[in-house]
Amino acid sequence: MTAHRPPHRPTRTALAALLLVGGASLAAPPASAVPRTATDYADVLDLHGTPKAALPGDDEDNNPISTFSDRGAWHSYALPKAGDRAAYGGFSGPLHIAQEYPWWLSKSFSRMRLTEGGRTLDLAAGGTPRFTSQPGRLVQSYDLGRGLSLTLELRFATNRTALVRAEVRNTGSAARTLGAGWSGSLLRPEKAPMRDAPSLKSTEAGVGVDFAKVREKWDYLTDGTERFEVTHKEPVRTTVDGDGYRTEAASPVTLAPGAAHHFDWTESYTFTAAERGREARRARAVLAAPQAYATAGDARWRGYVAGVTRGVPAERRRTAVKSLETLVTNWRSAAGQIKHDGVTPSISYKWFTGGLWAWDSWKQAVGTARFAPELAESQIRAMFDWQITAASKTRPQDAGMVPDAVFYNDPARGGGNWNERNSKPSMASWSVWEVYRKSGDRSFLRELYPKLAAYQAWWYRNRDHDHDGLAEYGATVDPANDSTEERRLAAAWESGLDNAPRFDAKLGTSVVANRAADGALLGYSLDQESVDLNAYLAQDQAYLARIADAIGRPDEAAKWREKSGATNAAVRSKMYDPADGWFHDIALKNGAPLTDRGRGIEGAVPLWTGAATKEQAAHVRQRLTDPGEFATHVPFPTVSKASPYFDSKAYWRGPVWFDHAYVALSGLRRYGYNKDADELTGKLLAGAKGLTGDRPIQENYDPLTGDPLNSPNFSWSASLLLPILSGEQ
Repeated sequence: MTAHRPPHRPTRTALAALLLVGGASLAAPPASAVPRTATDYADVLDLHGTPKAALPGDDEDNNPISTFSDRGAWHSYALPKAGDRAAYGGFSGPLHIAQEYPWWLSKSFSRMRLTEGGRTLDLAAGGTPRFTSQPGRLVQSYDLGRGLSLTLELRFATNRTALVRAEVRNTGSAARTLGAGWSGSLLRPEKAPMRDAPSLKSTEAGVGVDFAKVREKWDYLTDGTERFEVTHKEPVRTTVDGDGYRTEAASPVTLAPGAAHHFDWTESYTFTAAERGREARRARAVLAAPQAYATAGDARWRGYVAGVTRGVPAERRRTAVKSLETLVTNWRSAAGQIKHDGVTPSISYKWFTGGLWAWDSWKQAVGTARFAPELAESQIRAMFDWQITAASKTRPQDAGMVPDAVFYNDPARGGGNWNERNSKPSMASWSVWEVYRKSGDRSFLRELYPKLAAYQAWWYRNRDHDHDGLAEYGATVDPANDSTEERRLAAAWESGLDNAPRFDAKLGTSVVANRAADGALLGYSLDQESVDLNAYLAQDQAYLARIADAIGRPDEAAKWREKSGATNAAVRSKMYDPADGWFHDIALKNGAPLTDRGRGIEGAVPLWTGAATKEQAAHVRQRLTDPGEFATHVPFPTVSKASPYFDSKAYWRGPVWFDHAYVALSGLRRYGYNKDADELTGKLLAGAKGLTGDRPIQENYDPLTGDPLNSPNFSWSASLLLPILSGEQ
């Protein structure tokens, strides 16, 4: 991950019209050839559980209950567990995002009950209910006995609103007259001032929750304009009593034998008064045609499933759909300072919920493009929205730089997680090209090309200390970078491999100042030139050549190809150590390879980018296929098992990350080692615990045991699993 913990942490047609009204212009590809039905992909993720407290998570800030969201909504839901009778009739939650941080609003805010003759019916009278997740919806099925059944389905209709449809069916021989009602209560945070933020309000069509203004930088952020609101299609009456409420349908419903009735309602979460007004109109449109929205949503998800399973062997398709559900649940629509829809790292980890990271975005867009190319484009735009320009009043020297992370709040609004003190490795041109391959949208290339070129220029202006064409990771001129150690830390974050041994201060890593010709301070560099950074830059230049050709700029394309060739040549001639058979960072002062810091997975990057010679690739392949090095129980640890600095559980000092596994596998395939890649892919998928079952896709895994580590439901893992599953280069 990348600067992933905040500074205070100790380590860190009519149908088309309906879709547009619903805020879903980011449409799916056509659902032409779905290999299996939606029910074949039921429960690819275990989404069952009921929260016990408002604050999700444990000491590691992880939420143990996986949830479902869609369309970029900022709230999500889970299913109760079978046997949890206190939760029957409702969906767990919602989990809502207080601008940047996730909180449970309720155990189950809208629990439905049915009555007959003044008696509440037992939802489990006919047996244990069935609760299941299917692509794009949560489903509950109840047998009430004596010929009555109840089915609840939750889908997202817009980027702020979930639609719940409750079908009551009479399969008996006599007419039945039923009343309907709903109830729920708040889960209040334990500590002030967030404890007093939510308050219940009755409305004409249901019930709402208003939120007071709270500006707790590291825990809870609201502006006092947020609202969660339940709106019923049919007339209802609501009474509020403290933290609880009861809603009753105004009239009973009589069901003839064989007849069914739908109770429909929406649940919306909005941030501003303008959003609330817009969403009220959208909710009315949804409730005027709920079946049309349900049908459109199901068609969209069939397209999504087709996109991620195409070319994937049958036995791996459930894992592909799990990746899909992970990415969609982590999708957040534009809000606050996030100007375009994007995919956050994980709704299940406190610090990864309300923001976007550059490196993550480049990788996530590649996977997302398989099922929603427009969303992939939007994700890339969301980062380039904040590219520094020469007109910047505070950092014009960083024109072209893309900040590491942007969140709902920038520092001027009290945000603590926004990060401009470093950037991230330039994989953006690769990402843009891969999205273009799926979308065919040449206008996207024309839009991004000058931004990508400016990003390249920044690296060589601000991060090439000795102007030799090999760049270094570094740090910006920023108030947070106020010491040598803080600059070294920011530079390590800029690599994305935050605590990798090669950046250890105790091994001699330090920083140097970079200045313009007139002596003006531009920023700082590590005193080492990094192999992964320069391989990425060479690849970035090659993709810029492709983009320039595609948009009709052949002269510029030729220059980019020439530059890419020169950068690749420097990587293979200066950064490969023949004695070690591996690529390494090199010392800035004398160009010596830093072999004393051990072999890291970054040494495989030149195979992926094509910088290595065939002979060099053969030696790297030997390391990658050696069980004592990188072919561990779960292959591709970030540090070789043979390294004295290897630690199987320590973030970037040993755990397996799927992005670098993808790089290594693709690199092997590039140089013709397909059999090796196939075998190692099998080990990877079989060894990572829970990956092929219903457990969440993890941020990383222990290479020796396969145990899941760090954040669950992690987006870039899900994204790059997709090409791994299909065996693509």
